[in-house]
Parts: sequence; structure tokens; C-alpha cells
Amino acid sequence: MADRTLVITWGAVVRGREEGALDNFEAVVGLYARMQQEGRITGFDVALLAPNATMDGFMQLSGSAEQIGAVREDADFQRLMTEASLIVDDLCLIDGYIGEGINSQMAMFRDAVAKAPQLA
Repeated sequence: MADRTLVITWGAVVRGREEGALDNFEAVVGLYARMQQEGRITGFDVALLAPNATMDGFMQLSGSAEQIGAVREDADFQRLMTEASLIVDDLCLIDGYIGEGINSQMAMFRDAVAKAPQLA
């Protein structure tokens, strides 16, 4: 069961690198599809956002902590992210929690709140 996520966000494509961006995008989606077919991740989603000043899109991978950790260590993933960092602005990789992972994070937060002084 997926309890972790890796969210990859990006900004505008660097001018003059649009063809490379298309090639990289297709290679990344292909890699994630293979990873899903092989059971290396539970799934992934892709979103292309309407024009705005902050973010052009994101991809969200889901899996276990071990699966997401293995994705980050995968040589093909690292190569494609390195290439992407030269093609798009503001590439970000963000770890997070989904499903049952939310429950453990909320329990940790509840414990921290109980120990922190509260303002009236």
C-alpha cells in the first residue's frame, strides 16, 4: 500500500530548449510507466498547469518508503532529473506522505502540539 509520495514540480522551459523539454518529458513518463509495470512504484500522475507565474506542472509518484527511496537512487531517474534541471526553471523534488502515511504524520504532529505551549 502506498504511504509515500514524491512530487516533482517545474517552472518554465528555458527558451531555446523546448525540443529537449519534450524529449525529457516523454522519457520521464516512459520511465515512470515502466517502474509502475514492474511494481517499483504503485502509480504516478502528471499535471500540466494553466499559465501562471509559479509552476508549469508536476508529477506525483506513489509507493512505499522503500519504493520512493529506490526511485531517488535509480541511475535513470537521476540522469533524467539532471537533464531536466538544465531544461526547466525551478525543478523541485519534494517527499511527502499519502494514505496511511498521513495518519503517522498527524499522530506525530498531535504529540508535538501537546508538548508545545499554546497561545490563548
